Amino acid sequence: MTSENNQAEHHAPPPHLRVAGIHKHFGGVHALRGVDFEVARGEVMALVGDNGAGKSTLMKTLAGAHVADEGAFFLDGQQVSIHSPNDATDLGIQIVYQDLALCENLDVAANLSLGVEPVKPGWTFLPRLLRPLDTLEMEVKAKKAIDRLEVRTLKSVRAKVGGLSGGQRQAIAIARAVGAESGVVMLDEPTAALGVAQTRQVLEVVKRLRETNHAVVYISHNMRDIFEVADRICVLRHGGNVATYRTAETTPDEIVVAMTRGLDDGSSNAS
Repeated sequence: MTSENNQAEHHAPPPHLRVAGIHKHFGGVHALRGVDFEVARGEVMALVGDNGAGKSTLMKTLAGAHVADEGAFFLDGQQVSIHSPNDATDLGIQIVYQDLALCENLDVAANLSLGVEPVKPGWTFLPRLLRPLDTLEMEVKAKKAIDRLEVRTLKSVRAKVGGLSGGQRQAIAIARAVGAESGVVMLDEPTAALGVAQTRQVLEVVKRLRETNHAVVYISHNMRDIFEVADRICVLRHGGNVATYRTAETTPDEIVVAMTRGLDDGSSNAS
């Protein structure tokens, strides 16, 4: 197979987020080697590769947790800078890490407003941190976020997160990312350690993100999940690009071969 076999670029919509020539070193380790990557709105782009391929490093660089040593970032064709998580958030880029970072002792509404809690008007004589929270606004905001993603298994936004299933928690973490007015949502192994029913819930939420015109980056080792939700699949190996495939035009076996051996011609980068 050659990179010309990969016809994704000929069919893909214009990218919303694009990165070009990203390099990242950690001491003597060259973790990202000139990676090119893109994702369009209304698209789920899977990011796959064996352990150490650079997937998590790329995600954290896009999220501002790492700073790229070289390379450029573009949003709707305009070059932008990402040097911190705040930069990424301001650009509408959100990441949902595997540990979800939810507060189990708080309810769903409080988790969805964490860090941006609305306060009641009329208490301007007090510093903002001392003003009473507007719990009604928090509840309305949470319900809108949950309804937007059509999370039907959640009965109340006042339910404590500690009592929710793994699939429900994952949906809450995704809803929080979407509630931040994001254009790009990155998901790191969202179905890891979930049962069949909970995995189904999460995959439906991912599909809903596509329908709501988000650009979705989906990291997973589960080929069945990838082929169900992804429009395209970007393969990394040893910190560099192998190729990007249109899901409908490839197979799990072809992806596994690309992950483990690269292209048949020995190339490590798709043209």
